[in-house]
Amino acid sequence: MVAGASGFIGHRLIRELLDQGYQVACIGRSGPDARWGDDAAVLSLVDGADLLVNLAGKIVNCRYTEANRTEILHSRVDTTRALHRAVAASAKPPRLWLNASTATIYRYALDRPMTESTGELGTGFSVDIARDWEREFFTGDLPQTRRVALRMAIVLGDGPATAILVRLARWGLGGVQIDGWWFPHRRYRGIGHAPSGDGSAPAHRSHGRQRFSWIHIDDVVGAMKFIVSHDEITGPVNLAAPHPSDNRTLMATLRRAVGAPIGLPAFRWMLEPAMWVLRTEPELVLKSRWVEPERLLAAGYTFAWPHLDPAIDDVVPRRGSRSR
Repeated sequence: MVAGASGFIGHRLIRELLDQGYQVACIGRSGPDARWGDDAAVLSLVDGADLLVNLAGKIVNCRYTEANRTEILHSRVDTTRALHRAVAASAKPPRLWLNASTATIYRYALDRPMTESTGELGTGFSVDIARDWEREFFTGDLPQTRRVALRMAIVLGDGPATAILVRLARWGLGGVQIDGWWFPHRRYRGIGHAPSGDGSAPAHRSHGRQRFSWIHIDDVVGAMKFIVSHDEITGPVNLAAPHPSDNRTLMATLRRAVGAPIGLPAFRWMLEPAMWVLRTEPELVLKSRWVEPERLLAAGYTFAWPHLDPAIDDVVPRRGSRSR
């Protein structure tokens, strides 16, 4: 049973599950097998399912307007709560429930990597979303269902994050991206049951050395399949490649991949208008995400794409060929 399967991760996952011989049912806003708000239909799919995967949530590739902030939160927390009710009420609950989360739950980090055992949670809007999401997921006792929260780094593939990065490189903004002062705003202020942070927009003097944690779509699906077969894995799991990069290296790699001869350095005062045009937020490229997959590596998972250069080469041409 897959919830929120309309995104590029969901589409890929369903193909893999069908290839493995699973029968797949989907829950979403328009079905096809059950719709959110129809608790009886949701329960009928969850009860007896062997595997439950929840990827539901409004895409974060948007401006953090008040309406979008609210929808981002509730599209994650409310759907997870509905599935939790269904699992608790099931006569034969799923053996495993994989629930999406995000590596953005960790603090801005330039000093050391964030792992499941040593990572420190951050503050502000994106962190509060993740915190409430996981809080709803792990609440209560579901003794027959193993639960794993997938703390995904930025996923490279045919998705929105890759599209934004490629556009920046092709538009000539593929140089280093440098944080700094910008007009005060409160789009990143905390949200949820316990809003965190002081509400101000963060600004860091990272000089383009902010860390970039990522994972190839092949390894997102590969890690899910690995977790299915490893009953000892429970709780939060970082889905991130073992060799994170930094912003300078990322943008140089993208320039090479798209054939951009130059890439202008982009200060925050340049990025803010560009990201407004793209209808997304600068934190995609300005937050220092330094996340490592401690638990997957300890359990023996082998990444298909551990290094950034070949991963970028694999995903960028596919986007380019489609745009042509």
